Amino acid sequence: MRDVAQAAGVSQAAISYAYNRPEKLSAAQRERIFQVADQLGYAGPHSAGRTLRTGQVGAIGLMITDSLPYAFDDPATSALLKGISEAGEVAETALTLLPCPLESDQLAQRSGVLLRGLVDGFLAYAMPEGHPAVETVLRRELPVVIIDGPNPGGLAWVGIQDREAARQAAAHLLALGHRSIGILVDRLVPDGYSGPVSPTRRRQARDRVMKERLAGYAAAFRAAGVPWGSATIIEAGGFHESASLSAARTLLGSEPVTAVLAATDVLALATMSTARDRGLRIPDDLSVVGFDDLPAAAGAQLTTVHQPLVDKGRRATQLLLEVIEGGQPREICLPTELVVRETTAQPPPQ
Repeated sequence: MRDVAQAAGVSQAAISYAYNRPEKLSAAQRERIFQVADQLGYAGPHSAGRTLRTGQVGAIGLMITDSLPYAFDDPATSALLKGISEAGEVAETALTLLPCPLESDQLAQRSGVLLRGLVDGFLAYAMPEGHPAVETVLRRELPVVIIDGPNPGGLAWVGIQDREAARQAAAHLLALGHRSIGILVDRLVPDGYSGPVSPTRRRQARDRVMKERLAGYAAAFRAAGVPWGSATIIEAGGFHESASLSAARTLLGSEPVTAVLAATDVLALATMSTARDRGLRIPDDLSVVGFDDLPAAAGAQLTTVHQPLVDKGRRATQLLLEVIEGGQPREICLPTELVVRETTAQPPPQ
């Protein structure tokens, strides 16, 4: 840096600005510095030296409960990743994916990649209540932003009002006159169970998002004077398509329903596919409401709750970078909207 500064006729600080804080220099100054650096064979500040000087490595970690393929296969997670990567690219920050399965021996022993990983902070995405990964990263005393999960207290958080959004979705079906409504959730407790959900299992729910959405559905039922216990609830036990299809088949093969509240669009689309296989017309015979408003939802004309998944990832990353730079943790609640399309109508006449 000293040699380049001398050859370019600038201060050594200007060399650092050219690579690390370009807004401090004019475009002409930066171009001059880069030309001289190229002539002298200088490739920029050494990453290890920068790390020693600043204490930062220029990377953040995204914690997910499931395997790495899930991060790319699940449409909602993929949208979140898009927002995270957009914000990271602008800040020239690398992203490390950190799978945190509950059955991990390393997590149970408070060791493994979460302690070894070279990152400046963590995004904890949809971690179930009591997940040991959150406790593990807190021990590192690095910044953490919770996305959609329960906040153990005092951490930065980004999410939506899941309960209110779900209440609006259920209220829409109830206002149309539906009383025989089935409900699909992906996972309440990460123990591999799939099938009918009992009141006891609802109380044991550890997934904050599903727990809040069920609470919203229940609030709408009670406000409409419909017994909450009359709803058939089926848990898929996972997020992949096969689990969603199996749950939809279980629901439609049990008690007759005129409408389905699906806690995700993936479950809603699986319901529509299963219903058509059974000769049911949507919405004439069966109304369906989803949650998320994935790109596929618009194509299927699915009535659903829109949430800004890409922006959620973007805002969470920006917030984490703020905290890494010394900012105070805060909570960001993003807006939602019920988008009524063509998959809901009044129930068929009895």
